[in-house]
Amino acid sequence: MRETLKNGLVAGGKTTWNLGKIIFPITLLVTVLQFTPLLPWVMELISPVMRIFGLSGDASIPLVLGNFLNLYAGIGAMLSLDLTVKEVFILAVMLSFSHNLLIESSVAAQVGVRISLMIAVRLGLAALSAIVIHLIWKGGGEAAQFGMAPPQSAARDGWADILLLGLEKAGYGVFQLALIVIPLMVVIQLLKDLKWLDVFSRWMAPVTRMLGMRENTSTTLAAGLLFGLAFGSAVMIQAVKEDGVSRKDVTIAFIFLVACHAIVEDTLIFIPLGLTGWTLLALFLIRLTVAVLLTLVVSIIWRRVEIAQGKEATLT
Repeated sequence: MRETLKNGLVAGGKTTWNLGKIIFPITLLVTVLQFTPLLPWVMELISPVMRIFGLSGDASIPLVLGNFLNLYAGIGAMLSLDLTVKEVFILAVMLSFSHNLLIESSVAAQVGVRISLMIAVRLGLAALSAIVIHLIWKGGGEAAQFGMAPPQSAARDGWADILLLGLEKAGYGVFQLALIVIPLMVVIQLLKDLKWLDVFSRWMAPVTRMLGMRENTSTTLAAGLLFGLAFGSAVMIQAVKEDGVSRKDVTIAFIFLVACHAIVEDTLIFIPLGLTGWTLLALFLIRLTVAVLLTLVVSIIWRRVEIAQGKEATLT
């Protein structure tokens, strides 16, 4: 148990360090850019497009950073912006569906899934979910409170004061990241050492059958659901090769996982943005519901196409 705790803390420390190297400079940079003409000009330029999703122009910054870098970069940018509760929730839902596209799409390619399909599904889910939430939810106009983030002052005198504000926000962002990531990595290490991931994979077998996949896809699905597409990539790639998962099953599995992966981490990581209670539960349920419905639809369509092709082959 002591070795498990040690390995988990070491892994958590390394993960926090690696992610902190992203979230710290980005938070600092975006905070400083807010006081220059560049960022306000970009916000004004793209604000008409953002209004479709119920967002202000500056909300494009975390969306771009989150998609091209990772979820933590998007959160780092959000920590430096003045957003409403509704905007934070919409951004959280969008980024939970679509983030880290470059790395996570490359994982999909390594197991035979088309990159273009994964990107299209993720961006489509992000856009559609934002439009639906914007149209349905009429509240959430109050200013968001970012956990332990330092309060905004009315004015900042000089670049030294602005830089200090950026350093404060960046430091708080990394600190809260560590509070979430380190315990999470300890739990993941415990699951590995106790072989509970194998048990969870067996539990997932009925779910994989319900979603239209064979039972040998359960380990791939479990690894992505628990660890995410990036952190769980090694387990997923190995499972696909060793378990002989078909291209159809792995494609359907990834369609589920792009909507709902790293279900614990990618939900709790939004706590620093002030999402708690019902908002976190809503985020979790939206991801899970969309993943199940989308996967069932794709499985049914795929099965009908296979049946139709089989009948056509018989007739010829």
